[in-house]
Amino acid sequence: MNFVNIIMINIENEYKALMGGVLHGGSNKEDRTGTGTRAVFGRTIKHDMSLGFPILTGKRISFQAVKTELLWILQGRTDLKYLEDNGVKYWRPDYNRSGRTDETLGPVYGKQWRDFNGVDQLANVVNAIRDTPHSRRIMLSAWAPHEMDDMVLPPCHYGFQIYINNDVMDLMWQQRSVDIFLGLPYDISMYGLLLEMLAKGSNLKPGKLIGQLGDCHLYNNHLEQANVYINRPKRVLPKLKLDKGLDVSLEIPKHNEINLIKYNPYPAIKAELSVGK
Repeated sequence: MNFVNIIMINIENEYKALMGGVLHGGSNKEDRTGTGTRAVFGRTIKHDMSLGFPILTGKRISFQAVKTELLWILQGRTDLKYLEDNGVKYWRPDYNRSGRTDETLGPVYGKQWRDFNGVDQLANVVNAIRDTPHSRRIMLSAWAPHEMDDMVLPPCHYGFQIYINNDVMDLMWQQRSVDIFLGLPYDISMYGLLLEMLAKGSNLKPGKLIGQLGDCHLYNNHLEQANVYINRPKRVLPKLKLDKGLDVSLEIPKHNEINLIKYNPYPAIKAELSVGK
């Protein structure tokens, strides 16, 4: 008789393992901002969505910011106004550094997801989920070399792929640059939310969330904070209450249709954002 062991993979364990590996096994590496980092290259993190919504509990993560940035992208927007009207301020320093004066970030994520040289990639993804769910081509890319010079920052998370089998949907995203302490927690939750939206809109069950990560780094001014985080015991993950999914109508859910239930994290750990000049 064959037995299959099912290992439930919790994002909290994966995140701490990644952070610990960089703290204790990473190499010193210079970076664009001048802050300096400890880094490794080429890592994978996973989460079983059945264990709860993938938002870290070792420090408070703003779910409002997670929702805002994903909804901003899904609408094809690139403006600062939508972000800042909804409380997301952390793009402003990079905008100021860029020298732009149009109050947009250039042709970043939303532009590429909804208009990559005239192609609405998001529409293609949701149509393929409906029409050809077993396809190996259900994917999207935000890496647009022809428009890179006009972006405030090139995409850090630059693509994702959907895998569907036995009415279960998995999502794997790719990321070239991974700010482990400040940025990655939001990327994890944003793609977890996207997976939940796409699965609900297709009457599928969300399965695994997978991140394929390139340059994984802790900035030198985040090392103490990382040690604090690692020593906090994990807590139970919350559940997601999603009133409406994302289907071929491409009707984007509203903020008040997306809510967490019983999110009980430890307090936030303050850390400085590295921007550079």
